Amino acid sequence: MSNASTTANDSYAAAGVDTRAGDLAVELMKSAVSKTHGPEVWGGVGGFAGLFDVSFLTKFRQPLLATSTDGVGTKVAIAQAIDKHDTIGQDLVGMVVDDIVVVGARPLFMTDYIACGKVVPERIASIVAGIARACSETGTALVGGETAEHPGLLGRDDYDVAGAATGVVEADQVLGADKVLSGDVVIAMASSGLHSNGYSLVRHILAQRGIGYTDMSAELGGMVGEVLLEPTRLYTGPLLDVLDEPELAGAIHSLSHVTGGGIAANLARVLPVGSWVEVDRSTWSPAPIFRVLGDMAGSTLESAEGTWNLGVGMFAVVDAASASSVIARLATSGIPAWVTGRVSRAAHDLTGFEQGAKGVNGGAVRLVGAYAS
Repeated sequence: MSNASTTANDSYAAAGVDTRAGDLAVELMKSAVSKTHGPEVWGGVGGFAGLFDVSFLTKFRQPLLATSTDGVGTKVAIAQAIDKHDTIGQDLVGMVVDDIVVVGARPLFMTDYIACGKVVPERIASIVAGIARACSETGTALVGGETAEHPGLLGRDDYDVAGAATGVVEADQVLGADKVLSGDVVIAMASSGLHSNGYSLVRHILAQRGIGYTDMSAELGGMVGEVLLEPTRLYTGPLLDVLDEPELAGAIHSLSHVTGGGIAANLARVLPVGSWVEVDRSTWSPAPIFRVLGDMAGSTLESAEGTWNLGVGMFAVVDAASASSVIARLATSGIPAWVTGRVSRAAHDLTGFEQGAKGVNGGAVRLVGAYAS
C-alpha cells in the first residue's frame, strides 16, 4: 500500500470509519457466503455487483421475476442487548424470501445490507453467517451485500439489517386471489414464535415491567432475550416441495405470509373481492410466549391479533379435496398445519370483518371463537 493510501485510510479511521475492519469482515464471511453459491453464480464474493446466470429461463414459457425487500425491525435491538447475532440473519431471510414464495415463485438470489455504528468483523460475520445458512435452507444464492459504517448516526454497537431477493415463476402458475374459489379450505401453518413483528410492543411491555433481556424468566423458560430471539420459521422449502409435487399440482390457490398487520389483514389480501372467511381460533393454541406477554401487558390475545402472529406464520388457501394431502406433505417437512376456515361467497353480514389491507381491495376475514387452552 502506498503512503498516500495509508494516510487516506488513517484519516478515514480518525473520522470513525475503519475500512480495514470492513475488509476483515468480508474475509470472515466468505466461506459461509460461498456455500450458498451454485454454478449459476459468477464471480464469487467481493465484486461490485453479483452475477447470476439465468440461461435456464429460456425453458420457461413466460417467466415472471418476483422481488421482495424487507428488514428485521426492532428485533435487532434485543440481539444487540445480549450480544447474540447468529440468528438475526435467518429472520431477515424469512421476512424477504418467504414473501417471494407467496406468489408461487422459487427464490434465486439475495443481497443484504448492514448499517452499523462500528464494524466489528466477528459480529458482522456472525450476522452474515446466519443469512447464509437460511439462504442455503431456502435454495437462495447470497450473491452480494454491503456493510456500511455510520459513525455519529448509529451508536458504536448499533446496527440494522435489510435485504432484497429475486425469484421466478411461470406466469400461469402465479398464486393469488384470482385462483381462489368458494369452498376452498384455509390451512394455517404454525409459527416458531414472534418471528420479526411486534417487537416494539414487546420491548414496551418489558420496559413497563422493568424486565431486562438478560433476566431469567421461569414463565418464558429461559433468558428473556434468548427466548425472544427464537428465529423465524422458514416456509419456502416446504411450500416449494408441495408446489412441485405432481399429485398436488394446482392444489394451492393462494398463500399469505403473516407479518406486519397481523392475522386477518394478511389473509384478506389474498382473497377475492366478495369472498369471506371466518378463522376459527379454537383450532390452535397460541404458544406460551404470546400468553405470557399478554398477561404482562394486562391485555387479551384477541387484542394482539393485528400485531403478533399468535402462532400462525403462513396461510394456504387450497382446494378442499387436497387439504389433507397438503397438511400431510407439510408435516413431513416439519411444518405443523391445520384447517382453520373455509372460503365463502354466500351473503353474509360483514360487520367486524377486515376487508382488504395495504392497498389491496381483497376479501373479508374475521377471527371467531376462543383460542384452545
